[in-house]
Amino acid sequence: METVTEPRSRRRMSGAERREQLIHISRTLFAEKGFDGTSIEEIAATAQVSKPVVYEHFGGKEGVYAVVVDREMQKLLGMITEALAASHSLVKLERAALALLRYIEESSEGFRILVRDSHAASGTGTFASLISEIASQVEDVLADEFASRGYDPKLAPMYAQMLVGMVALTGQWWLDVRKPGREEVAAHLVNLAWNGLTGLNPNPTITATSRAHTPAVKPRTTNEKELREFEKAREKELKEAEKVRQRELKEAEKARVRELKERERLLKEAEKAREREEKIRQREARLAERAARLEQVDHPE
Repeated sequence: METVTEPRSRRRMSGAERREQLIHISRTLFAEKGFDGTSIEEIAATAQVSKPVVYEHFGGKEGVYAVVVDREMQKLLGMITEALAASHSLVKLERAALALLRYIEESSEGFRILVRDSHAASGTGTFASLISEIASQVEDVLADEFASRGYDPKLAPMYAQMLVGMVALTGQWWLDVRKPGREEVAAHLVNLAWNGLTGLNPNPTITATSRAHTPAVKPRTTNEKELREFEKAREKELKEAEKVRQRELKEAEKARVRELKERERLLKEAEKAREREEKIRQREARLAERAARLEQVDHPE
């Protein structure tokens, strides 16, 4: 008689693990079908949980979508910010282009979500707002470069939008074609941006400095040691990106506090001005009343 072996029950996920699982599954579905094409039922079914579990963690489809979009935006912004930390302007441009293309290569699903959906549910803005945020950082780079070359630094914001928009649209095109390779695409982008149409280099290449700085893509290997080393390097990279994000959040909070203080100061000044005007009005009213009484005394009926 055969012995029936009971299947081993699956380990119950912790709340944090379940949340990450739902985010990962939702990310894949949003990339494939978009926000409107994805349902809570599908997310729950893929995760093999009930719909209330999804609602418990995120409140609904909008909640999990906002988390997915925010993570992708912060990841891309962190990579671009790190690239712009280089010293030379040409190297900054090269590394920024390489960073965007690397993000597309390693996070294709995330990039599809960013460029595909502009849903208000994200709560963190659209791809256009992300591009504007990156452009605001590029403004500083261009302003310094313009000043050193005798150009008007006030034109930097306009040129920053042009430059970042060109790179972003090229990235959208490369998302599907993937030819030529990442470095070659970046080299041609920089060639056009740096040299202009009249000074194009027929055989552009990325400088050795930027090439050496570019992190390698995830190795296709089953060697556990190499995988652990890669994960450690990736974790370090993510921590650095998080540090940059936290620093920006602190700076934004400081700016908000300064703005609130300035607004409070202006309100106080406006209140004082109103009080002064009221006193003047009351004094003028008393003078007018006194003048009227004197007029009556001088000219009684």
